[in-house]
Amino acid sequence: MPETPAEAGATIDMESWVCPAPLRDSPNIVMGHGGGGAMSAELIEHLFLPAFGPAADAGMGDSAVLDVGNVRLAFSTDSFVVRPLVFPGGTIGDLAVNGTVNDLAMAGARPLVLSTAFILEEGTPLDELAQIARAVGTAAMAAGVKLVTGDTKVVDAGHGDGVYINTAGIGLIDERADIRPQRATEGDVVIVSGDIGVHGVAVMSCREGLEFGTTVASDTAPLHGLVAAMIETGADIHALRDPTRGGVAATLNEIAKTARVGISLDERTLPIPAEVRDACGLLGLDPLYVANEGKLLAFVASADADRVLAAMQAHPLGAHATVIGHCVGEHPGMVSAKTALGGTRVVDLPIGEQLPRIC
Repeated sequence: MPETPAEAGATIDMESWVCPAPLRDSPNIVMGHGGGGAMSAELIEHLFLPAFGPAADAGMGDSAVLDVGNVRLAFSTDSFVVRPLVFPGGTIGDLAVNGTVNDLAMAGARPLVLSTAFILEEGTPLDELAQIARAVGTAAMAAGVKLVTGDTKVVDAGHGDGVYINTAGIGLIDERADIRPQRATEGDVVIVSGDIGVHGVAVMSCREGLEFGTTVASDTAPLHGLVAAMIETGADIHALRDPTRGGVAATLNEIAKTARVGISLDERTLPIPAEVRDACGLLGLDPLYVANEGKLLAFVASADADRVLAAMQAHPLGAHATVIGHCVGEHPGMVSAKTALGGTRVVDLPIGEQLPRIC
């Protein structure tokens, strides 16, 4: 049997360990506050919104809808602190572009322009930064957006983590679309555009030297083309979200709470690749809580579900789209899942995040 680090004489730095889901009564910021779960929501509700006062829009979400003259614009901002900076299938650069594009797309918008701000740690190799910058440019070209403004700051060595990126984006909303979480309603069909948990496992596969016996590449991709194809069907699409931090579980809980509907899933229909299932089993993770970066969840009126599903499956980024559940009148604000054994379990909003620094 191989020696443990302690037996081999290695020093274990326990002070550097962090818990992504700590006790919620901490007087200080902890990793769980950035996980997109209950602690993030509490931080916004109980600290930021009261501090902002009347200046805040209580509907603060992944993107805002702004009426400007005769057009509706979507506006979004996001920050990316993923570790490591380069991972199978992507980098923090293309992740930043695609993540912002997708927030706009979830409002039914075609992305137009982005801003990019880089916070760099002193000592970061220039060739590594150049690789990330090229990834930003390539992803922007692929998404059809312009990088129109930005900023650069440098922090002292030891006070950053190589590269952080902040973005903002503006998109033009399709006049046929009225897509917002409040519109999810009883009877809606819940569709996911493809395999879940891929991005989180891809990042974990190269973090801290972990190996799972197979290469899993991130699913990061711009989703506005897929959304446009869905809108083009003329269907009544009620809500769209990309399940990033906190995974499918966090996103469904947020929509259930916002729309005051119950959501019932069928675990047997969840598209979880074998390698993701195996990696999650090894790490003790639930794939429903693992981050995604190139997938979306759609809430569609039942009468329109078949044509939306067909349109998604005809698109390269929705080829494996499948129905995973429905909105129900029971247990409003709660998500449940029917298990393979015929039982039912509650799918809670995570407190923090199973995998911190994932996007």
